[in-house]
Amino acid sequence: MRHVPEHVAGPRVRVVDYGIRGMHLAYDLLDGCDALVLVDALPDRGAPGTLHVFEADHETLSAGIGLDAHAMDPAAVFASLAALGGTAPYTVVIGCEVDSVEEEMGLSAAVAAAVPDAVKAIEEVVGRLVDKAKVG
Repeated sequence: MRHVPEHVAGPRVRVVDYGIRGMHLAYDLLDGCDALVLVDALPDRGAPGTLHVFEADHETLSAGIGLDAHAMDPAAVFASLAALGGTAPYTVVIGCEVDSVEEEMGLSAAVAAAVPDAVKAIEEVVGRLVDKAKVG
């Protein structure tokens, strides 16, 4: 998130790096918001560094998962939110396929190369959501 330009945040937009604090995100979502943009790593499907932008399916993601205070997995966050009595907002996921899941510092070359495109995707998605909120 350190690469996201400051102008993306504003009176209606918060930029927060939750890291592995999924339960904190679930509690913050209890306060309500119009939309959520999750930026996360995605499993390698054969094309490390490939970006995917998609709308989250909350019903599928939150089915059958319990509370986990440390999980940042979106399914665990939405399940925790539901268990707390909250409702997930419209959610867009911007994810990058990982190159490796081994414990190591830093990004792989493929993922690092995708960062500028990920930042552009964040700017575009947030811009559309803010524009939609002004009109709607």
